[in-house]
Formats: sequence, structure tokens, C-alpha cells
Amino acid sequence: MSAVTGIPWYRLAAIDQYERTITIANPKKRERSAPVVSIVVEPPQWAGMLNPDMSDNNPKSILLFKGIGRDGSGDNRAERNNDFDLLYSVANFIGSYGVQEEDFANGLWNYYQNSRAVQRIRQFAKIYERFDQLNLKDRAFPLPVQSIYSYRSTWGMGRHYGGFRVHEGTDIFARHGVPVRSTCYGVVEIKGWNRYGGWRIGIRDTDNLYHYYAHLSGFQKDLKEGDIVSPGQVIGWVGSSGYGKPGTQGKFPPHLHFGIYRDRGLIEYAFDPYPSLKQWESMDKRKLRKEKKSS
Repeated sequence: MSAVTGIPWYRLAAIDQYERTITIANPKKRERSAPVVSIVVEPPQWAGMLNPDMSDNNPKSILLFKGIGRDGSGDNRAERNNDFDLLYSVANFIGSYGVQEEDFANGLWNYYQNSRAVQRIRQFAKIYERFDQLNLKDRAFPLPVQSIYSYRSTWGMGRHYGGFRVHEGTDIFARHGVPVRSTCYGVVEIKGWNRYGGWRIGIRDTDNLYHYYAHLSGFQKDLKEGDIVSPGQVIGWVGSSGYGKPGTQGKFPPHLHFGIYRDRGLIEYAFDPYPSLKQWESMDKRKLRKEKKSS
């Protein structure tokens, strides 16, 4: 498909993965068009807004009515439920704007009309290109499991600084300066100061989940927004920053606030990270035991 459309595999994969994550986040609102490819194209977009036949699969009449449907499988039919036709049609539309990075971004914007979608797909493509594979499911506990720490489920508990609000994460208490690690393969989306979270970092993974690390004492040297990270990579250190102007420290015991947010396309929502943390902690402890046995 890349050879035909001129779009590299990692960009096509990023489009498909973005669509998959939006369907997962909105299962009742989105019905997949094809068995394998996750891209969803509605009939008016496929056949053309003015096409009297919304089930039209004739490439010539679809083209006449300015639909995006094309024949990608070579059977002279443009079928929305055919994986080859579906992927080729979307790639053909986006690729018509050019093959350079900015051309790709322009094509995405004209297809989605959504700056968040453009940002996410470009982020995913950057991650896939960096690691040259699709299987990026490995995860890591945010602190070294051999360090001293404690945590419990604190999801939904009340917080009062800046007005009453609920706690959207899990607090992991540890000594000041304990390394904080990326839990995933991802891209650094945000790095800097937040009134509530203090020195914080936000990392986006290819499942379109935003991993949030707050109250840090500092960041890993040279780490910047847009950088690609991998599970276990040190990104900062446990601290007690936040609840005030930039640099405020010590209003609470040192700990890492860790949260996860899922992108729904236009908004994001938080969900309890505690079960994931327990799973990642268990995985890291097993790895550590295996390493000790083999050494």
C-alpha cells in the first residue's frame, strides 16, 4: 500500500491506530467499516454528499459525486467494507496533498478537520518510525520496583487546593529523588510547571492514552517536548512540587502522582490507573527475579 500511495507504512499504521483508539473510546457511536482496517468512513463521505445512492460502489460515479471511495483491490468496485479499498481510499485522499511531513499534516487536516486528530496521528507515526515496529505493548512501573515506595487506590478522593475536586490518579509515596520512569513507549507531549501538579510530564502512547506524572523534583537532562521515550526510561525524580507558583515545594510529602487519560476525539477523560500500576509492578518484579536468577 505504501508503494502505491507514497505514504510510508508508519503513517498508514498511525492513521489506522488512531481510528482504532477512537472506536474503543466511543464503542456505541462508531461502527467499523471493514473487518481488519479500523478506519471508519461514513457513507456520505465515501459515496459523495450529493450521491443519490449512499451504497454506491462504482468508482466512476463515486468520483463524479466527489466521494473518496476508490478501488484498491483491483476488482473495479469501491466497497467501504473492503479492507484494501478502505485503506487505499483514505491514503489516496491524504496522499493527494503530497508526500512530505507538512503535506501529510495538511492532508490529515483536510480529512479530519480536527487538530487533535492531526496531532495524535503525527505522534503515533513518529513513535512507529522510531521503533520500526507495531508491537509496542511493553509497560513499566513508574518507579524502580527495588526502591522503597508505597501506594494504594486513591481514585476519586477529595482534593481541596484551588477548590474541591476529585483525585484523578494514584499517589505513589517515595523518598525525594527516587527516579521516575516512563511507563510506556510514547512521545513527551507536555513538560513544565502546572499550578496543581508542579513540575510535571505528560506522555502519549500509541493506545492514545496520556500518562501523567506530577509533583516531580526535576526532569531528566535534555528531555524535551516531542522526544520519544520507552518503558523504564528515566524522565525525572520524585518530589513535592506544586500547589502554588512555579518552584513551590514542600506543601505535602514527596510522592509521584500518576494518572491516565483516554482521548475520545474531542475530549479526554481520566480513569483509575491503580489496576494498571499493580499489573506493571508485578511484571517488573518478575523480570527482576529472573535477572537475579540468571546472574
